[in-house]
Amino acid sequence: MTALDLDGRVAIVTGAGQGLGRAEAVELARSGARVVLNDLPGAADEAAEEIRSLGGEARVAPGDVGERATADLMVSTALEEFGSLDIVVNNAGITRDRMLFNLSDEEWDLVLKVHLRGHFLLTRNAASHWRSLSKESGAPVQGSIVNTASEAFLSGSPGQANYAAAKAGITALTLSAARGLAKIGVRANAICPRARTSMTAAVFGEDTSGEAIDPYSPEHVAPLVAYLASPQAESINGQVFVVYGGMVALLAAPVVEQRFDASGDTWDLDDLGKQIGGYFETREDKSRSFSADSVMQLTV
Repeated sequence: MTALDLDGRVAIVTGAGQGLGRAEAVELARSGARVVLNDLPGAADEAAEEIRSLGGEARVAPGDVGERATADLMVSTALEEFGSLDIVVNNAGITRDRMLFNLSDEEWDLVLKVHLRGHFLLTRNAASHWRSLSKESGAPVQGSIVNTASEAFLSGSPGQANYAAAKAGITALTLSAARGLAKIGVRANAICPRARTSMTAAVFGEDTSGEAIDPYSPEHVAPLVAYLASPQAESINGQVFVVYGGMVALLAAPVVEQRFDASGDTWDLDDLGKQIGGYFETREDKSRSFSADSVMQLTV
């Protein structure tokens, strides 16, 4: 028995060959879960061996997460090798950072494919499996989805239009899944991790903190993922968390700042200019936008 008991549960983790995905897969295994690891061919083999060296059980389902065949393989591997599927951790991702005016069609499509389509395909396949189980048993299942968003969708990173858009889509997908699957006993939550990995090396650079554990180490993120995947978090659904360096921040939904109502039966340009234009002219902070700048200022 571990502090977080996932004995008997089966998890799929995408992008599990290195970095954040590998740390999450290892943490789930340490907590007792049997794990199906996904990454490109050959990339997750070493992570699987690490889990086995710790006494855990792991299988590899290689392939591009943006392809339907890979999602099919991940689910079939979990069911055929371990007999069930309880946890989905969508983590796989790539970046192709450029300013919007330099962003190619291919760079847009690839990032959206790996992040958003990849999250969709596995989530949809898992949801279909869980719905069938629930219909057969007449009872809810205990399924958990943990998706990987990013603060890029909150800030609108200027050099990451593709990445920010994909992460916004993942957040919306998570909320839709949380509402649509709750009745069959499936929860869905999203994390926005700050983690120093090969994908984010250019963002965070080298660790100069002097701390025993790098504040941007995936070690700070993996325990939250395991917790959200566990029955201990059964009351947590449809939430978004920022996590890094020993800090977890629960994000609130946007609020209405100001409401404007047409003076007549419908809007005309003068009325819009008077009300909306007048509001922004007198607004104290004229640079403030929908970007969640206060979230970006979180520190440990």
